[in-house]
Amino acid sequence: MKLYNTETRKKEEVTSTNHKLSLYTCGPTVYNFAHIGNFRTYVFEDFLRRTLKFFSFDVTQVMNITDIDDKTIAGAVHKNITLQEFTRPYIDAFFEDLHTLNIEKAEHYPHATTFVSQMIVFIQTLLDKGIAYAGTDGSIYFAIAKCPKYGKLSHFHLKELQAGASKRVALDEYDKENVADFVLWKAYEEKRDGKIFWESPFGKGRPGWHIECSTMAIQLLGETVDIHVGGVDNMFPHHENEIAQSEACTGHPFVRYWLHAEHLVVENKKMAKSAGNFYTLRDLIQKGFTGPQIRFLLLQTHYRTKLNFSFEALHAAAKSLERIADFAVRLRGIEGGGNGQVVSLVQLLKKQFLDALADDLNISVALAALFDFIREVNTLCDGKKVGKEEAENILQMLHELDTVLGCLPLQPAQETFPPDILALLAEREKARTEKNWAIADKCRAELLTRGFLIEDTQAGARLKRRT
Repeated sequence: MKLYNTETRKKEEVTSTNHKLSLYTCGPTVYNFAHIGNFRTYVFEDFLRRTLKFFSFDVTQVMNITDIDDKTIAGAVHKNITLQEFTRPYIDAFFEDLHTLNIEKAEHYPHATTFVSQMIVFIQTLLDKGIAYAGTDGSIYFAIAKCPKYGKLSHFHLKELQAGASKRVALDEYDKENVADFVLWKAYEEKRDGKIFWESPFGKGRPGWHIECSTMAIQLLGETVDIHVGGVDNMFPHHENEIAQSEACTGHPFVRYWLHAEHLVVENKKMAKSAGNFYTLRDLIQKGFTGPQIRFLLLQTHYRTKLNFSFEALHAAAKSLERIADFAVRLRGIEGGGNGQVVSLVQLLKKQFLDALADDLNISVALAALFDFIREVNTLCDGKKVGKEEAENILQMLHELDTVLGCLPLQPAQETFPPDILALLAEREKARTEKNWAIADKCRAELLTRGFLIEDTQAGARLKRRT
């Protein structure tokens, strides 16, 4: 299996000791509800985790919860509540959203607030080594000039950055062009921070964002992490700073493979509240879309390619899943014996699917192989050339593939409908049986008016809500 390593800018074979891999994935900063751009990254991280497990790796995953940050503190101070009171609703909502998108649970979800003492020890080590220093504002900064390999992830060269290296930045996030010594410990200011601070040998304050991730990763996964994943916007400065401070502290390589997911844009434009194209997962659910539909859309574009979100694309994703659902219904209704043609098709799909995933998670090729397979099997079904046992084997294989995809509608629909709607459907089916087409058409029209569609399949009439 090969993955594209951002640091080396090439695909590299994934190797491990005893087939075990440590995986650190960037989680949410809990000052608001996560938006669909965030979930593009989280779904990719889950897809990676599932694929590694599919290839028999034993994965230990850490996903951080950033609850100490400029934005979380500003939000808590503005509402005059504790930091925990401010972040708790967004943390709860985040885990609800993970469930909606069928994202597997990580082994660890460390909160920055629970690792502050370890962060203080980390910062003290950097001070003792002369790589960190106290600024005139009382904050502690990392001196990037003392890190000759700084820029190896983003491929910036330190000599080209020297002009900016003498500047200091106390903000958690800053522009890509703003290369500067970054804050490790942010000195307390009552007007800005209210009652939120921690005691330390450096004075009252709180840790910087970058030191939080390094500390939690090393504490839970060791000094060298196998795979570190996040959005491409975190490559610089966040991940670059993680590397610098971690390797300066431990003297060991921090990460073996770096993976970054590209941006999500909305109809080829940057998503922004001011542009009116900003959507949370909950916004899409309220519009009638389901978690599997949204997951499928976020999943189907290769992670290193920008994902262009549109409602047209979301409707198309829903249609694709409907096609798979209809295929599963058809397979469950097959009786009798086949002629063996399916066996070679199943073997081919498995090989194509595995080969695509092994090639840097090439989801586009994997899904193309899946839909080609469905088309060919449907043709065989039309000719009565698929038997019950073969159909069961196909369903079993699809369940195996879904351990990676996590969104295929392979089970019978469990949706419940109002009794009067079901009565109309039963009346329509009775009329069809009696070939009373006038009443059957009247029932269909009434259902359509009430917001329901009927699809007639070989397995019987299928009722669904109109979108």
